[in-house]
Amino acid sequence: MANRVMLLLGTRKGAFLVDGDAARGSWSLRGPFCETWPINHAIADPKTGTIWAAGGNEWFGPAVWRSTDLGESWTHSSAGLAYAEGETPIKSAWSLALGPDGALWAGVEPAGLFSSADGGDTWTHVSGLTDHPSRAEWQPGGAGLILHGILPHPADADRVWIAISAVGVFATEDGGRNWAPRNRGTRQDYAPEDQRYPEFGQCVHALAMAAGMPDRLYQQNHCGMYRSDDGGRAWTSIEAGLPSSFGFPAVAHPRDPDTLYLLPLNGDQAGRFMPDAAAAVWRTRDAGASWQALRQGLPQANAFFGVLRRAMAVDRMDPAGIYFGTSGGALFASADEGESWSCIAEHLPGILSVDTLVLDG
Repeated sequence: MANRVMLLLGTRKGAFLVDGDAARGSWSLRGPFCETWPINHAIADPKTGTIWAAGGNEWFGPAVWRSTDLGESWTHSSAGLAYAEGETPIKSAWSLALGPDGALWAGVEPAGLFSSADGGDTWTHVSGLTDHPSRAEWQPGGAGLILHGILPHPADADRVWIAISAVGVFATEDGGRNWAPRNRGTRQDYAPEDQRYPEFGQCVHALAMAAGMPDRLYQQNHCGMYRSDDGGRAWTSIEAGLPSSFGFPAVAHPRDPDTLYLLPLNGDQAGRFMPDAAAAVWRTRDAGASWQALRQGLPQANAFFGVLRRAMAVDRMDPAGIYFGTSGGALFASADEGESWSCIAEHLPGILSVDTLVLDG
């Protein structure tokens, strides 16, 4: 039986689920879920179909919601999702990732990392990151000091990369006990000229891992677009040919390590919307050596929306589907690897994240 795709949306007013048919041509919307809490990120286990949604704010506190029946019912837990007494309280859970050993990871604000070995019922603080000697010098980005990206190695549970704004990329190779910055070659344009390439302090926006090449990482930064072929130890600029060095989301093709999708914005000081107010997803098929704008079906006038760091995703179908959600609550989909697009939902709350789950038909 043909597979079908479910889209998982985190929004400012709860999680939504979008069910597609096998052809990815017809879609139906469900939600909002999670009692309309702000949901920053939702993911699913492709093996079991379990869905998790990370969210909260200063009023609700942090929590990770869970559904084991494809969204029909939800529970949530924040047990252990807290710093020690006397430390700055956690405002919200911001990012999620599932490791190859089944461990669930959660990134929070203020920046920190937690892990769960029981599917999100209870959480343990990964203190090795918070105890890093550089911690006292970490500075927040525009949205706060947020651990917004987690990339586990697909086969080695001890290896994880994380992204913090405006701190940079850090990596562990021993399951979280020790961490090292991985920012060499990425710029900090807003620093004094002689401090443009610090060990940490860069404002990373998104990380993506190449299919079948876990040491090849792509990074959209506040100050440029980069690729690393050695697990982040060194980065090379690949922004030549793009309309802007600024943007938020970056997603890798599910099978081709040389193919990556971006949504550049017009710049951090120019409104942070589509360049020339004409929407395009940019694709490289040669690991960043060249770029192509994909526009068919996307609005080419008055596109003054933004797309946030987690609000673009791919599915693992063939051809791959590409999806993105906008700050204005519109959801766009392509079933042909970006060659053509359609708007499949409108008037949703601001979309903070998009992810996919492929299900048996």
